Amino acid sequence: MTFKEKLNWEIKYITTLSKTPMRLAQYLYSKFRTKLGSLNKISYLYREKRGLEIGGPSPIFGAKGYIPVYPLAKQVDGVNFSNNTVWENTIKEGPTYSTGANLVGHQYILDGIDLNPIASSSYDFILSSHSLEHIANPIKALKEWLRVLKTGGALTLILPNPKYTFDHKRPITKLQHLIDDYNKNTDENDLTHLDEVLTLHDFERDGGVTDMDQFKQRCLDNINNRCMHQHVYNLDLLTQIFNYLNVTVLITDSSFPHHLTIVGIKQ
Repeated sequence: MTFKEKLNWEIKYITTLSKTPMRLAQYLYSKFRTKLGSLNKISYLYREKRGLEIGGPSPIFGAKGYIPVYPLAKQVDGVNFSNNTVWENTIKEGPTYSTGANLVGHQYILDGIDLNPIASSSYDFILSSHSLEHIANPIKALKEWLRVLKTGGALTLILPNPKYTFDHKRPITKLQHLIDDYNKNTDENDLTHLDEVLTLHDFERDGGVTDMDQFKQRCLDNINNRCMHQHVYNLDLLTQIFNYLNVTVLITDSSFPHHLTIVGIKQ
């Protein structure tokens, strides 16, 4: 899938989740981009610096995206858990990570909870858009992302706002639950939340599902496709997580159509 195709897919996704007509979604997507707390105030976090993105590339960070980081950066490398994913199709490890901003970084095929081949303090910023909710052990993942981030570097996360997605019937996850998952070393085979997902998932807001049996089988094979939302977040929970990890919060934002954003600095 090309970067332009991904952008068009994201706008289509908006129309499914928010019931927004396509032309209005295209207008609003453009209208509200860069609205995040005035990007100019935090552009120094990304300008001419090296970053690592987990689960991308993401149109939201592109030149026409909500937070246009790619055009600012010197280099952006990427991490994906498999060389064949639902979102990226077939990808190859090596200098193949294209952000659509005339930048080609290194594509790593690694699980987000284990970036062992990457040296500590390698990157000036970390990006993740609509990825953390798919991870069964988010504290473990975030600790690993912070390991490869330099002190003073920026951690930028975007997650879905459950109010406007198929998760709106599910309860917000508690911080202690995430800490317990970390202490138990929960792995990505975990299906603890399967019953909750099957019971409370709003199929009317999920254009990628045609029937319950298909959805259940997809969830049961989550270790291979990583489509299931393991946990449900709001800005309060994200702030609690950053405080727990000693990451200083710079910005939190809830924006059209279903984005929760938090930016923090590693201490």
